[in-house]
Parts: sequence; C-alpha cells; structure tokens
Amino acid sequence: HTPFFNNYRPQFYFRTTDVTGVISLPEGVEMCMPGDNVDMDVELITPIAIENGLRFAIREGGRTVGSGVVIAINE
Repeated sequence: HTPFFNNYRPQFYFRTTDVTGVISLPEGVEMCMPGDNVDMDVELITPIAIENGLRFAIREGGRTVGSGVVIAINE
C-alpha cells in the first residue's frame, strides 16, 4: 500500500468503461494515504457519460487501488 500525490494518473472504471484521469488534490493536501477519504477533482482525458452518485473504481496495473463516488460534475 502506497500513497499517491497530486497529478496521479490512474484508470477510472465507471460501469464498463476504463478511462485515464488526472487527480488534483485539494489545497493543503499533499498526499492521499491508504484508508484516507478525500474530496478531489479528477479530469478525465476522454469525455464519458457520468452522473452524480455514480460509483467508480480507481485502478492501476489491473488492480483496484481505490474507489469513489461522483459528487459534482464540472463541465
């Protein structure tokens, strides 16, 4: 288990779609440790259909390393 930092670029798995996204941690948060709960911004490199409340997995190298829920969509 390792932490991740600003600009981490994992795969986000929504329903049946895998898309790379760039994570922006909130100001004052230097890293996200395993077990942390953090509100973060994610910019997906490809537009996909999502909605508030949609759950997703964060994956790297075929392994699930985190999970989350969409709470707001910035277009």
